[in-house]
Amino acid sequence: MRLASPWVLIALAVIPLLLLYVSRRKRGGSLHFSSLSNARRAGRSLRQSLSVLPLVIRILVVILLITAIARPQMGRERVKDVTKGIAIEMVLDRSGSMGAEMEYRGRRLNRLEVVKKVFEEFLNGNGEKLNGRPNDLAGMVAFARYADTMAPLTLGHGALLRFLDSVHIVKRKSEDGTAIGDALALAAARLRTAEEDVARFAAETGGKEYEIKSKIIILLTDGQNNFGKRSPDEAAELAAEWGIKVYTIGVGSGDGVSTVQTLLGSFKIPTRATVDRSTLERIAEKTGGIFHLAENEESLREIYEEIDRLERSEIESVRYIDYKELFVPFTIAALCLMLLEVALSNTVFRRIP
Repeated sequence: MRLASPWVLIALAVIPLLLLYVSRRKRGGSLHFSSLSNARRAGRSLRQSLSVLPLVIRILVVILLITAIARPQMGRERVKDVTKGIAIEMVLDRSGSMGAEMEYRGRRLNRLEVVKKVFEEFLNGNGEKLNGRPNDLAGMVAFARYADTMAPLTLGHGALLRFLDSVHIVKRKSEDGTAIGDALALAAARLRTAEEDVARFAAETGGKEYEIKSKIIILLTDGQNNFGKRSPDEAAELAAEWGIKVYTIGVGSGDGVSTVQTLLGSFKIPTRATVDRSTLERIAEKTGGIFHLAENEESLREIYEEIDRLERSEIESVRYIDYKELFVPFTIAALCLMLLEVALSNTVFRRIP
């Protein structure tokens, strides 16, 4: 565990000052008695002995809040001897037609969810024929009517998969569509500057420079280009010019069923998305890649297995750390103790003003 902002702990110096202030503060009673001798002889009750408890709780609250502001993080440092690898951009179609259902390991999921799960197997391995791509840079672009960079190129695939979880089917009609050309051009542009990004990172961290052996794009879609400023052919020409290979995958057989949630319950409706085979074949041919049609989970996994065999990286030292923020438990604990202190101060340890 580490603290992202350890200098914040300087604020803990306030606690001794707070205790000093409380100890020196003179408290005058609201009720006056001629003599307290009988009260002294009666001894102290349990409530009187614990009267300092609200102050202790308040101090704990301050300590927890200061610790939370210091941002405790749990991380696992990984050191890999990697000097050569492949830069991979995943380009995912998230248009409405990707909501059609496919089977994945005995469950019915929409096409996008199946594509995401098989891509995760490709990155992390599945204990079968996919061994994972731990030494390769991976990034992600998602598109419907518009193309967006969802994750930059990174060796920290754990972070990439968290971004992958946030990719969902578009819900608004105004955002639906299939901008294959724009998405492909955006992914190619990201790969074009990959060497500069890697060199800048190496200079900032003082690590060895990572050499990109080759650049590839894996494009998955179940439709035809119908939006965007660039056509798929123009984007393919850019990719070819920049030495980027594009593997195109048409997802689904065309006919499918989508589950629609309404106020009256879930309904299944037939859907149809026609894969533009000729366009995807041209893109693959222009860039030196391969086109495949994935009609189900098994064929999609087989395509990734083929890509995994064709695109292999060499190994030698990039250091990176995956950190998980832990400030939330400290904040929740501080809030709970604060509520407890307020409750005790107004009930059991309530003082007459």
